[in-house]
Amino acid sequence: MRMVMCREATRLMSKNLDAPLGFQERMSLKFHLAMCGACRKCNQQFQLIHDAGKAFEEKASSPPFDTNDQTT
Repeated sequence: MRMVMCREATRLMSKNLDAPLGFQERMSLKFHLAMCGACRKCNQQFQLIHDAGKAFEEKASSPPFDTNDQTT
């Protein structure tokens, strides 16, 4: 396992949001995050933004509320 620097760790964080990382990449990132508080915070922020985007996408793709529905 090679030690990655912050720039590479950031790239891996971003890549991990789109697709699963390979074993070596995952372990390198995990080790780096254990050592680097700034990258841990960055990873949390990436995850928050990613989750918010997914929630917005799901909300935007759901059918709109029908105000003319008289079934109730």
